Amino acid sequence: MSKSAIIIKGDGTGPELVDAMVKVLEECNSKIKLIPCEAGSEWWTKNGGNSYISDEVWQLLENSDACFKGPTTTIPTSQAPRSVAVSIRQKFNLYANVRPIKTYRNSTHQLDFVCVREATEGLYSGIEFKIGEDSAIAIRKITKKSCEKVVRHGIKLAVENNFKKIFVITKRNILKETDGIFWKSVQEIQSEFSEIFVEEYYIDNMTQQLVKNPERFNKSILLSTNLFMDIVSECASGHVGSIGNVYSGNYGDDYAMFEPAHGSAPKYAGSNKVNPVATILSGALMAKYLGENEICNAIFTATEETINDGKSLTYDLGGSASLSKMANEIGSRCKQYLP
Repeated sequence: MSKSAIIIKGDGTGPELVDAMVKVLEECNSKIKLIPCEAGSEWWTKNGGNSYISDEVWQLLENSDACFKGPTTTIPTSQAPRSVAVSIRQKFNLYANVRPIKTYRNSTHQLDFVCVREATEGLYSGIEFKIGEDSAIAIRKITKKSCEKVVRHGIKLAVENNFKKIFVITKRNILKETDGIFWKSVQEIQSEFSEIFVEEYYIDNMTQQLVKNPERFNKSILLSTNLFMDIVSECASGHVGSIGNVYSGNYGDDYAMFEPAHGSAPKYAGSNKVNPVATILSGALMAKYLGENEICNAIFTATEETINDGKSLTYDLGGSASLSKMANEIGSRCKQYLP
C-alpha cells in the first residue's frame, strides 16, 4: 500500500514552487500518493476562521503519513491566526526541526553541518498578553520532556552521520531557569553516548562565529531551543548561496512535515523567478521519510550537479534561469541515477 502525503501549496510563490517539486517527484516515478490542498493566509483572507487551516484539511492531515508545506505567509497582527508551520508542529508534536547546512563547489566557505531546533515551544508557544496600554509580556515555555526529545533526535543524527560533536546554543548566563532545563537535558542524555562530545556556545557568540569562522562547526550538530536555532540556521544559510537553497524537515515520533526554510515572497508570485532548490530538496527528504531512499539520493545528486554546473541557476545564485528551467534541469538529471 502506497504512502500518502498532504501537499499544502501555500501563499505567494508557494504554488509554483510546490508544482515544480511535485513534477520532479513524478519524473522520478515516486509512488507516494500526493493530495493537494489549500491553507495559509490567502485561504484565510477569503474564508476567515480561527486557523489558517480548515477543518477539512486538518482531517486530511490526520489521515496521512506525512505532509509537505509550501511557503506560507503569516500576517503579523494580533487578530491573525498562528502560522501554518507552528500549528502543524504543535498539533503533531513535531519537536525536531532539522535544517542541514551544506555548501556547493563554488561557495566561499565549504560547510557541512546540521542545525537541529526544538520546534514546539519556547517563544513560539504563543503565550503573550498585554499588561497595559503600551506594554506586553511573552512567555518562553521550556519543558524537560520536549528538551529530551529534541536532544535525543540530535544525538541520533550525530550517530547516523558519524559526527562526533554537538554544539549546544543557549543564553544560560541570563536565562538561567529555561536554558538551565535544556542544558541539564543535554548533559543527562549525552552521558549515555561517550563517543559524542558536547560544547556550549552562547547565542550571541555563536552568530559571530558563524560569520567569522563557520568551518569550525563542520561534521557536527548545532542544537538549540526554538527561537535561537531559528536565528542560527538563518545566519548559517547565508553561506549556502541563498536562503532559497535551505531545506528542512520537522519530525515527531510518528509524523513529519517538510518545508523550505524561506518565506512566501509574495512580490515574486507568478513570476517564475524564484529558486526552487529548497522546495525540491525538502520534497526529497519527504520521499526518504516515506521509504523512497533511491529517489531522495537521485534528487540530491542531480541538484548538486545542477548548481555546480552553473548553467541553469536562478537570479539569487548568480544566473538568469527561470524557476521552471532550473527545476526541469534537476528533474532531467535525476533519471540517470534511478534504476
